[in-house]
Formats: sequence, C-alpha cells, structure tokens
Amino acid sequence: MISELIKKLQEKTDLTYDEMNNIMTDILSGNTNITENADFLSSLSEKGETDDELLGMLDKMQELSLKIEPKNAKIIDMCGTGGDKLQTFNVSTTASFVVAAAGGIVAKHGNRSTSGVSGSADIFEYFGYDLNQEPSQIVQVLEKHKICFMFAQKFHPAMRHVSQARKQLGKRTAFNLLGPLSNPARVKNQLIGVFSNEYLDRLPAILKRKGGENIMTVRSDDGMDEFSTSATNRVCILRDDKILSNVIDPEVVGLHKSSLKDIQIETKEDAIESFVKVLNNTANQAMIETTALNAAGGLIVANIADNFEDGVELALNTIKDGKAFHTLENFVKDTGDITKLKEIANG
Repeated sequence: MISELIKKLQEKTDLTYDEMNNIMTDILSGNTNITENADFLSSLSEKGETDDELLGMLDKMQELSLKIEPKNAKIIDMCGTGGDKLQTFNVSTTASFVVAAAGGIVAKHGNRSTSGVSGSADIFEYFGYDLNQEPSQIVQVLEKHKICFMFAQKFHPAMRHVSQARKQLGKRTAFNLLGPLSNPARVKNQLIGVFSNEYLDRLPAILKRKGGENIMTVRSDDGMDEFSTSATNRVCILRDDKILSNVIDPEVVGLHKSSLKDIQIETKEDAIESFVKVLNNTANQAMIETTALNAAGGLIVANIADNFEDGVELALNTIKDGKAFHTLENFVKDTGDITKLKEIANG
C-alpha cells in the first residue's frame, strides 16, 4: 500500500483525502517501517502537500491523540510552526501568560525545541510542571489558572512511530506544519506563526474546513514565525467565515522599532530568564514589546481586543501593572516549584 503511494508522490500525483487518511492509519499504528516512512514524508514534501492531504493527515493525528474536554468555551492557543532558526526567546509562551492575565483562556500545546534554544515544554518543565499529567488534571489546571500546557509527546503517542524517520530526514516535513494545528483541546480560535508566506492563507482555509472560528496566521518580514517589532508582519485572519490579509507595522500600533539581536538568546538559562523578566517587566524594551504585539494577536483571536492598537495597550498594561507576573506566580505555586521562580525573579 505505502509503496504504491510513494510511487504516486514521486510521480507528482496528489493523493486524495481518503488515501492520505488511510495510509496515516498504517503509519501511525506502526505498520510501516522507518525507511518507508522517511521515503513517504520526503516524497510528499518534494511534491508539495495539498490542503486535502494535510487535512487527511491532521484528522488522523487528532483521531489517535489524547484529548482534554474543558468546560470553557472560548479557549485559544498561540504557537508557531518553529524552525525559523533565529534563536529568539520563547515569545508565544511568554505572550500566553499575558493573554491569560488579561482575561483570555489559553490551552498551550507544544514540545521541546528542535531547532531553537528552548521549546515551550522546556520552560514549563524547568518550573516543575509535570509534562506527563493526565488530561483530567490538565483540565483542572486550565479551569483554575486560565492557562495550561499540553506536552505534544504525551498527547500524541502515535507520533512515536514517525520520530525516527523524521530524525533521519533531518528536515521539515508536513508534521512540523500539523503540530500547531493538532491542539488536544480542539481549539477553534488560534494564533499560528508560520515558516513560509505560502501557508499564511492556506492554514486558515484548512482550519475553516474543521470548524475554525477566529484563526490568525503570521510571518514577519525578518523571518520570524511570530510577530516581530523589527519588521513588518504579514497576517491572515479567518473571522466570520471570511479570510482577510493585512500587514501590521509595529510602529503604527504604538511600539518601537527594534533589532532582532535584542530578542535573541544563546542558552536555556537565557530563555528562562527572558521569560520571567518580560512577565515581571524587567526585560529590555524589545522583548517586552515583542511579547505585547504577540499577545495582542492572541487577544484579538480571543475576542478580548478589537484591534492591534487596543490589544498592544492592554498587553503592555497587563505586564506593567504586575498581573502577568502574578498569573505566572500563582500558576507555578500550584503546579511546580515556586523557589525556582523566586530565584530568577529576585536574582
């Protein structure tokens, strides 16, 4: 079965939704071997994935994943596809705490870093958060703190069957794109950073077919898969069943032009420190404002802010008045080791 489909892909023939969905059953159940998986993913990537193919993969990934069933209706997620290799601090994780402190509800889904210095899982784990919590425990965390973290490896156990093939290929595959779309809380409202302008309008269209409501994709002109204050940002928004494009200039929404080097880090320690310092308002201006701009996107997706100007203002105030750090403090006190946070905050 898989060898026939690999041949089709190598001949640049698109697969149907059903073909993709069916073969993903075999791949994610361990019925194919590492070489077949690597050939399949590589051939798919070289041909270029269609929306139907991506949807067939995504639906099967979600079918085989663990899920959480929160009571809150308006949950969002904020994450990027990763792989921009720019070594920036954990912007979306930091911004998620700002959004939660400003009235949003964030079911954060993520992993350890593959190409960067530190992934979202590394940050949560550092503060003692148990990455292997059961879905029911995570629901309680979300309902109490308006933010939780779902570790991709825990929630997508079937993905272990493709991990060796992905390592062997050592390059981006469709799964890098699908990771951020496969949130275990099945969020309908999401801010997604993308690694290529090609996916700015494609991802909202794919998620619209899955019942997505407010979906925003972003890529900055300096290559970040997040909002940047050092360049203009290309944005696509799905709202009221319409997909619209926009360009967001940080200076036009009340922020200062920065340089990428102001938000870059070198070590995991830098990553942890930057995360805490932004939330307690002691980081440099570029880190705080980059976080605020990304939080503004999250606040729009959560229907808390109407536009970027209002979202940026609310995000900056949430950091300045201590609400963001207070949210982090309560979260760590309840789910981890508060002494680790105090060491950095007081250091």
